[in-house]
Amino acid sequence: MKIILTHEVSGLGTAGDVVDVKDGYARNYLVPRGLAIRWTKGGEKDVEQIRRGRKIREIATIEQANEIKSRLENLKVLLATRAGEAGRLFGSVTPADIASAIKSAGGPDVDKRRVELRTPVKTLGAHEVSVRLHPEVSAKVGIEVVAA
Repeated sequence: MKIILTHEVSGLGTAGDVVDVKDGYARNYLVPRGLAIRWTKGGEKDVEQIRRGRKIREIATIEQANEIKSRLENLKVLLATRAGEAGRLFGSVTPADIASAIKSAGGPDVDKRRVELRTPVKTLGAHEVSVRLHPEVSAKVGIEVVAA
């Protein structure tokens, strides 16, 4: 099935790309979550509008991405959350929590979809997360999870 991506999807493409995926993946995952729309001749006109919006929001050059990377890597991010006595969290830390903590620590505004967690953060202490800034540049951000 041919679809038009409205948001960036890891391993598939960025907003405005027309891609061919399996029917079930498009029908059950991408379209219901608003990550894509079905391709039609009328929808093809929307591709230019999506691409223009993406150019406004995205980091344009590698130099700009490297500048933001250096700011992020030098940033101390503190995240206060509820935890039990043994240091285990009630729930886990989400990418949205990390993005808001980066902004409150004085860092740049980071989209939660660009924050990548290798493993779920479920304990107190220091953790490292990756933030994709550009297709070729990603920053490693150290976060400190403390009990609230």
